[in-house]
Amino acid sequence: MTLIDLSVPVETGMPVYPGDPEVSIGPALTVAHDGVNVLGLHLGSHSGTHVDAPSHLDDSLPTLDDLPLERFAGPAAVVDVRGLAPRAPIGPEAFMEVRAGTIVLVATGWSAHWGTDGYRAHPFLTEEAATLLVERGVRTVGIDALSVDPTPADDFPAHRVLCGAHAVIAENLTGLGRLLEARGPIEVSMFPIRLAGADGAPVRPVARVG
Repeated sequence: MTLIDLSVPVETGMPVYPGDPEVSIGPALTVAHDGVNVLGLHLGSHSGTHVDAPSHLDDSLPTLDDLPLERFAGPAAVVDVRGLAPRAPIGPEAFMEVRAGTIVLVATGWSAHWGTDGYRAHPFLTEEAATLLVERGVRTVGIDALSVDPTPADDFPAHRVLCGAHAVIAENLTGLGRLLEARGPIEVSMFPIRLAGADGAPVRPVARVG
């Protein structure tokens, strides 16, 4: 069995979605002055590798703590769409083999651009692709990019379809290429911090291979 970390590190100045709170981390208490080390954290609920709750797009939809834990762990299918051009749409044809009950991880390869201006020019799911995933019974979708929709966006059609189906969306994943090279079944867990009534939260997703 091999465990693979699929998260980016949370650190001061890390990339965030345009308009989201900037991330700042620094000592709140220190051993030298206070006898213990404690970090102070300032970040948004969608900082770094995170999951979106359906309520991210609509106040009437479930928050993270309304969702069953099964949304955040289970067998995974990794869909390889690497090699696409910047801002390329990912259509339903990429997902014809997915099955209900799987966590679908979309490997665009865009995590290689993390920390650069090019990270915002990622491929994205079309509304039709999101609709197919929902129709196939998929309720958890992750991507190694800043969003399942374009960045920036005037509207969020993929989010709206997935959130409307009470699905979980994971964004800013990394390391999906290693999963494509793996042999044997893949299981993923990505449990969020338990923030009451949250629209999203950081996660440390881990894949178990073999």
